Amino acid sequence: MIEYIKGQIVELTPTELILDNAGIGYSILISLQTYEAFQNRKDATAYIHHYIREDEELYYGFATKDERELFRLLIGVSGIGVASARMMLSTLTSEEIRQAILSEDIHRIKSVKGIGLKSAQRLVLELKDKIVKGAGTADTPLFQSDNSALVDEATTALVMLGFSKANISKVMPAILKDNTNAKVEDIIKAALKRL
Repeated sequence: MIEYIKGQIVELTPTELILDNAGIGYSILISLQTYEAFQNRKDATAYIHHYIREDEELYYGFATKDERELFRLLIGVSGIGVASARMMLSTLTSEEIRQAILSEDIHRIKSVKGIGLKSAQRLVLELKDKIVKGAGTADTPLFQSDNSALVDEATTALVMLGFSKANISKVMPAILKDNTNAKVEDIIKAALKRL
């Protein structure tokens, strides 16, 4: 299995990257996120998802492992193919996709071309718990915000009260969305009402 391809950028378009590695030109399909990350660069490292079917063999490349892991999580959902997953990653950022799934924002997910109501509902149903548990990330924290220290402190307190981290993580996005300037005690009180 190919983990990544590192080389000189020969050609870069919003949908495709051609990397020269040791005299071999690799055609790699990319998202707009990756395109933006690689703009104005001569060299790049593309993290690869090798896609093989009976009639085709393609490389999907990503600027970060995080984006690749989310792509793999998306294509694991029934009815979401590589084209739809790439379209999602081109329309929304990785973090926007995760937050839309966690907050069950069906309309946001449906805003992606090719994703209908049933596919959006399936994405939320199948991926919400996986994302809460950290799937689809490359070791990045679930809550990246100015108040992450407060969230950590509140989570620790709630665990000591007997709640599981998985259940706590399910309610945190909604609590933080409702009150962005919450203090530790506010977060704990709001979590206790929802758990």
